[in-house]
Amino acid sequence: MKPDHFRAVGRRIVFWRHGRTDWNAAGRFQGQTDIPLNEEGQRQAVAAARRLASLEPSGIVASDLERARTTADALASLTGLPVAVDSGLRETNAGVWQGHTFDVIRAMDPEGLHRWEEGDVHLPAGGAETRLDVAARVHRAVDRALAGVPADGTLVVVSHGGAIRVGLAHLLGLPHGLWGALSGLSNCSWSILEERRPHDDGTPRWRLGEHNAGTLPVPVTVEEG
Repeated sequence: MKPDHFRAVGRRIVFWRHGRTDWNAAGRFQGQTDIPLNEEGQRQAVAAARRLASLEPSGIVASDLERARTTADALASLTGLPVAVDSGLRETNAGVWQGHTFDVIRAMDPEGLHRWEEGDVHLPAGGAETRLDVAARVHRAVDRALAGVPADGTLVVVSHGGAIRVGLAHLLGLPHGLWGALSGLSNCSWSILEERRPHDDGTPRWRLGEHNAGTLPVPVTVEEG
């Protein structure tokens, strides 16, 4: 009998988007601008951390941007785990688009924003990073963090909406044309990857167990933050 490549056999990765910020509320493309959580975002982080603590995580790693680190700290305070910080988990560097609403970006760069919204993985956002760039560095950051996770452990990765979505697509091995099939995450919601039997070369194989989970559905108004 052939092995069941679809059965979960080992580790889990919980990708957790940070809580809400004032720029999220205003519909601004945050990118790598270091915007803190607002009061609502802090409440979201505490509430979500209570749920995620029940998964008994083995490790926590976060983007070095304040909104992600503060969100991660809410879980660390419940679990006693330290928070590792990795700049590879930052949001997309969106260059000149950062800090602007999408209406302003559309006026500045209508063709570029159209290509971005259509899911072009090769377009440098605001002249800076492409989705392929972001996906590759998120994947590398996750691999670094997984090195310290036991064979049956759970890693919580605290990052950003756009970075998580393309990181998930990359880890799942989705063709570029299907990356847009994954929705973004609401603030403080999470997605879970479950480890399956490895590829023939020994590299991990993942399946999507949950996506944009955590509460009743909340519309995703601005993903890139």
